Amino acid sequence: MVKAVVFDFGQTLVDSAEGFRAAEREAQDRIFTALEGIEWDRFMAVYRRVRKAHHERSRLSRREIWRSVCGALERSIDEPRLVAWEGEYWQRVNALTRVFPEAPDTLRALRTTHRLALVSNTQGQAVGGAHRLSGFPDLERAFEFIVIAGENGIAAKPDAEPFLRCLRQMKLDPCECVYVGDDYRIDVCGSRDVGMRPVWLKHRSVRRNWPDVDTDVPVITCLDELPGLCAAM
Repeated sequence: MVKAVVFDFGQTLVDSAEGFRAAEREAQDRIFTALEGIEWDRFMAVYRRVRKAHHERSRLSRREIWRSVCGALERSIDEPRLVAWEGEYWQRVNALTRVFPEAPDTLRALRTTHRLALVSNTQGQAVGGAHRLSGFPDLERAFEFIVIAGENGIAAKPDAEPFLRCLRQMKLDPCECVYVGDDYRIDVCGSRDVGMRPVWLKHRSVRRNWPDVDTDVPVITCLDELPGLCAAM
């Protein structure tokens, strides 16, 4: 019997796709302009390769990524500029982040039948900065427990640690919990590996190249499908 539903945050409860695209474009332009004498095609090839390598290891600090890009190009940018750019990056993301319209009603419906928690990666925001969830207090109040992975010594998803920490706090077995997320590697595989019941959200309003995988994991395209799905589990 499912007793709890645990959520990811970004691209699960809120849509930040436009914000990330805009923030990435602006960051690329700033760095490219600062690194004089580099051809754009070479710069972008290195940028994409480095960013992919960091993401695959769940190393999401934008400053770390940008330092690595500069290092791969045998250049450097002073730390104060990187700090300022990182702040501007997250301001842009947050300004263009929108709650999925059905999310509040879905959370309210689920709270009448299930316990709710959230396990989200910090996404590499500046040290000491609040997680983006704090900007959405109505969502934040829905959760009994919140685990922010990738900070305060907690490994980032898909590592087992943040999922297990949440389970310990809720005093539930993994099989009693559904985990809902948009990222196949980080959310679906990460939660499944600890014994939780993953649900893969491939939101119909999100423009994205979803990985082509053969999986028997339930797939939903809108959060309002969740209450019925959880009731049937």
